[in-house]
Amino acid sequence: MGHVIGIDLGTTNTAVAVLVDGRPKMLEDEHGYKVVPSIVWVGDDGEVKVGQQRKSLLVTDPPRTAFAVKRLLGRRFSSDEVTDARPRMGYVIGEAEDGTCLVDLSSGTLTPEEVSAHVLRTAKQMAERALGGPVDEAVITVPAYFNHAQRASTMEAASLAG
Repeated sequence: MGHVIGIDLGTTNTAVAVLVDGRPKMLEDEHGYKVVPSIVWVGDDGEVKVGQQRKSLLVTDPPRTAFAVKRLLGRRFSSDEVTDARPRMGYVIGEAEDGTCLVDLSSGTLTPEEVSAHVLRTAKQMAERALGGPVDEAVITVPAYFNHAQRASTMEAASLAG
C-alpha cells in the first residue's frame, strides 16, 4: 500500500509532509531542501525543469520561466488580480478562449493548471524518493479565500499530476 501525503502548493514554495507516528514530518528532496520553489522552466524542446536549481532562471531566462502561477488558478483574464499581476511577471499572461488565463512562455503555452501539475508532480516524486514507495493519495491545501473555480483548478492540476 502506498503513502498518503500532504502538499502545501504555494505561490512561492511548495512543501510536502507525511504523518509519522501521528505527527507531521516534512519531507526533503535529494539535496536536503524541505521546500520546492514553485518555479517551472520549459525549454524550446519541451524539456521541463522544476524547483530549487531553477530559481536563477527567473533572472537569466524569464521568458521561459513561470512563477507565482497559483495567482492565476481559476481566475478570469479580465480579473483585477490578473491585471495587477501581468506587469510583474517575466512571462506573458495570455487569455484563453474561455476567458481564463494562459501562461505564454517563449517556449510554449501552458494553462496555469499544467504549470501547477508540474510542481505537484515534482512534490510527489520527492515524496516517493523520501518514503521509498509509491504515493497513492494526497491532500492539497488551498487558501480559505479560494472560490469554487480556484479549488476546481487546483483539483485539475492534481489530476494532471497523477
